[in-house]
Amino acid sequence: MNERRLIMMRIIDSRKKFTARELAERFNVSVRTIQRDLDYLQQIGFPLYSEQGAHGGYRALENRILPPLQLTRSEALGLFLLLEILEKVPDFPFDAIRSHLAVQYYGSLPSDVQTNIDQMRSHISFRMIQLYEPAPWTTEILEAAITKQEIRIVYRSAKREKEHKLYPLGIYFENGYWYMPARNEDKVLLFRVDRIQNVKRTGTVDLEVPSLAEWMQTPDNRETAEVLLRFSPFGARLAKDDPIFYTVTDGHWSGPVPMEEFPFTARKLIRFGPDVQVLSPPPLRDMVLQLLRDSMDQYKE
Repeated sequence: MNERRLIMMRIIDSRKKFTARELAERFNVSVRTIQRDLDYLQQIGFPLYSEQGAHGGYRALENRILPPLQLTRSEALGLFLLLEILEKVPDFPFDAIRSHLAVQYYGSLPSDVQTNIDQMRSHISFRMIQLYEPAPWTTEILEAAITKQEIRIVYRSAKREKEHKLYPLGIYFENGYWYMPARNEDKVLLFRVDRIQNVKRTGTVDLEVPSLAEWMQTPDNRETAEVLLRFSPFGARLAKDDPIFYTVTDGHWSGPVPMEEFPFTARKLIRFGPDVQVLSPPPLRDMVLQLLRDSMDQYKE
């Protein structure tokens, strides 16, 4: 196969649609030459089909089999380490990738590399928090977010099930759970994916919906209060493993916290027991004190 045809394969694989004339101009050859090249690629099994009409052209199949990975020994070992980590993440979107790579790609590797992988697996382990609640809608939500489509969901809250129509921004995995920020009219709400009972696309598209990355970079305009905490030496060690309080320094932590998140923050602080003290603000301190009283009341006769 000549170099032009190899480059054409890469171009075809990176674009949704193209014409023979576009390729002819790109390589400075005739349209007929390009058509012969395309015929050759189709004959050898390259996943390509043509669309007729004024706006037609050539397109690569959406679910085509992509070229195989060309990895060095170190890269192959690193890939399987990544797969070991992914095995710990439940309901990973497009989950078939794990079994495919673990079985089919592994089977295509040289025997010495397979042996290296088998040996490596017996010498390494990833022990992660397993708070598993089934979240089967991750792929459906992610595809709707990518195409900016509205979805209708049934969501199970602490009190009842409720239907919502919204635009998902994406999903993220944190502390054992998948979360979905979604635009509902003029605000963004946060949903736990494992509490979603059903997902159905409505067919409505809004190209102005932001992506998850754009939303995460948006400044938080909620009203905040400066929180000051004092940790015992043991509490400071525990705080180093907390995603919020890990920046504790010299036994103290301070930072702005949205006031609407005070109830959530108070419950997190209760986990530290006597090893943390809320110095300010008073409303957060009062919430922690009330939770402590409620806990003590359970043990009164």
